[in-house]
Amino acid sequence: MNKKLLKNMLLLIGGLASVGFCTAVLAAVSGGVGGIAANVTTNLANVAKLITAASYVAGMGFAVGAVVKFKAHKDNPTQIPIGMPIALLFVAAGLIFIPSVFKSAGATLFGSGSVAGVSGITSFGAKTS
Repeated sequence: MNKKLLKNMLLLIGGLASVGFCTAVLAAVSGGVGGIAANVTTNLANVAKLITAASYVAGMGFAVGAVVKFKAHKDNPTQIPIGMPIALLFVAAGLIFIPSVFKSAGATLFGSGSVAGVSGITSFGAKTS
Protein backbone atom coordinates (compact mmCIF):
# COMPACT_ATOMS: atom_id res chain seq x y z
CA MET A 1 0.00 0.00 0.00
CA ASN A 2 0.96 3.54 -0.54
CA LYS A 3 2.24 5.18 2.66
CA LYS A 4 0.30 8.38 2.00
CA LEU A 5 -2.95 6.45 1.47
CA LEU A 6 -2.33 4.43 4.63
CA LYS A 7 -1.63 7.61 6.59
CA ASN A 8 -4.85 9.24 5.31
CA MET A 9 -6.88 6.13 6.17
CA LEU A 10 -5.47 6.08 9.69
CA LEU A 11 -6.26 9.78 10.12
CA LEU A 12 -9.80 9.18 8.87
CA ILE A 13 -10.28 6.25 11.24
CA GLY A 14 -8.83 8.30 14.08
CA GLY A 15 -11.20 11.15 13.28
CA LEU A 16 -14.21 8.83 13.23
CA ALA A 17 -13.28 7.11 16.47
CA SER A 18 -15.43 8.53 19.23
CA VAL A 19 -16.08 7.26 22.72
CA GLY A 20 -19.09 5.20 21.58
CA PHE A 21 -17.19 3.73 18.65
CA CYS A 22 -14.25 2.77 20.86
CA THR A 23 -16.60 1.24 23.42
CA ALA A 24 -18.31 -0.83 20.73
CA VAL A 25 -14.97 -2.03 19.37
CA LEU A 26 -13.76 -2.96 22.86
CA ALA A 27 -17.02 -4.79 23.58
CA ALA A 28 -16.72 -6.64 20.30
CA VAL A 29 -13.14 -7.64 21.04
CA SER A 30 -13.66 -8.60 24.67
CA GLY A 31 -17.19 -10.02 24.75
CA GLY A 32 -17.91 -10.62 21.12
CA VAL A 33 -21.31 -10.12 19.54
CA GLY A 34 -22.96 -11.59 22.64
CA GLY A 35 -21.46 -8.82 24.79
CA ILE A 36 -22.77 -6.15 22.44
CA ALA A 37 -26.22 -7.79 22.37
CA ALA A 38 -26.32 -8.01 26.17
CA ASN A 39 -25.33 -4.34 26.45
CA VAL A 40 -28.00 -3.26 23.96
CA THR A 41 -30.64 -5.40 25.68
CA THR A 42 -29.97 -3.90 29.09
CA ASN A 43 -30.12 -0.37 27.67
CA LEU A 44 -33.41 -0.91 25.81
CA ALA A 45 -35.41 -0.93 29.06
CA ASN A 46 -34.09 2.52 29.93
CA VAL A 47 -34.83 3.82 26.43
CA ALA A 48 -38.41 2.50 26.69
CA LYS A 49 -38.86 4.28 30.03
CA LEU A 50 -37.48 7.51 28.52
CA ILE A 51 -39.89 7.30 25.57
CA THR A 52 -42.80 6.59 27.91
CA ALA A 53 -42.01 9.54 30.16
CA ALA A 54 -41.42 11.87 27.21
CA SER A 55 -44.74 10.81 25.69
CA TYR A 56 -46.62 11.62 28.89
CA VAL A 57 -44.89 15.00 29.28
CA ALA A 58 -45.42 15.96 25.63
CA GLY A 59 -49.06 14.86 25.81
CA MET A 60 -49.69 17.06 28.82
CA GLY A 61 -47.94 19.95 27.06
CA PHE A 62 -50.16 19.57 24.00
CA ALA A 63 -53.24 19.38 26.25
CA VAL A 64 -52.28 22.67 27.91
CA GLY A 65 -51.63 24.16 24.47
CA ALA A 66 -55.08 23.02 23.33
CA VAL A 67 -56.72 24.72 26.32
CA VAL A 68 -54.83 27.94 25.58
CA LYS A 69 -55.86 27.78 21.90
CA PHE A 70 -59.51 27.15 22.87
CA LYS A 71 -59.34 30.29 25.03
CA ALA A 72 -57.76 32.25 22.17
CA HIS A 73 -60.49 31.04 19.81
CA LYS A 74 -63.16 32.10 22.28
CA ASP A 75 -61.60 35.56 22.56
CA ASN A 76 -61.08 36.08 18.83
CA PRO A 77 -62.67 33.42 16.60
CA THR A 78 -61.61 35.10 13.36
CA GLN A 79 -57.89 34.81 14.16
CA ILE A 80 -57.74 31.25 15.55
CA PRO A 81 -59.71 28.59 13.65
CA ILE A 82 -61.40 25.92 15.78
CA GLY A 83 -59.50 23.16 13.99
CA MET A 84 -56.19 24.07 15.66
CA PRO A 85 -57.20 23.40 19.29
CA ILE A 86 -59.12 20.28 18.28
CA ALA A 87 -56.06 18.94 16.46
CA LEU A 88 -53.88 19.72 19.49
CA LEU A 89 -56.34 17.89 21.72
CA PHE A 90 -56.23 14.78 19.51
CA VAL A 91 -52.42 14.85 19.45
CA ALA A 92 -52.38 15.18 23.25
CA ALA A 93 -54.72 12.21 23.66
CA GLY A 94 -52.61 10.15 21.26
CA LEU A 95 -49.38 10.93 23.09
CA ILE A 96 -50.86 10.19 26.50
CA PHE A 97 -52.26 6.83 25.41
CA ILE A 98 -49.32 5.68 23.25
CA PRO A 99 -47.50 3.82 26.08
CA SER A 100 -50.55 1.72 26.88
CA VAL A 101 -51.10 1.02 23.17
CA PHE A 102 -47.48 -0.12 22.82
CA LYS A 103 -47.79 -2.32 25.90
CA SER A 104 -50.98 -4.03 24.72
CA ALA A 105 -49.71 -4.34 21.13
CA GLY A 106 -46.49 -5.92 22.41
CA ALA A 107 -48.47 -8.38 24.51
CA THR A 108 -50.64 -9.20 21.50
CA LEU A 109 -47.77 -9.71 19.09
CA PHE A 110 -45.17 -11.32 21.33
CA GLY A 111 -47.13 -12.81 24.24
CA SER A 112 -47.13 -11.76 27.85
CA GLY A 113 -43.35 -12.10 28.30
CA SER A 114 -40.83 -9.40 27.57
CA VAL A 115 -39.29 -9.02 24.14
CA ALA A 116 -35.49 -9.12 24.10
CA GLY A 117 -35.45 -8.23 27.78
CA VAL A 118 -37.40 -5.01 27.29
CA SER A 119 -39.75 -4.49 30.17
CA GLY A 120 -39.37 -0.74 30.57
CA ILE A 121 -42.78 0.31 29.29
CA THR A 122 -44.39 0.96 32.61
CA SER A 123 -47.39 2.90 33.76
CA PHE A 124 -46.71 5.85 36.03
CA GLY A 125 -50.26 5.69 37.42
CA ALA A 126 -51.70 3.61 40.24
CA LYS A 127 -49.95 0.39 41.15
CA THR A 128 -51.79 -2.81 40.30
CA SER A 129 -51.14 -6.08 42.05
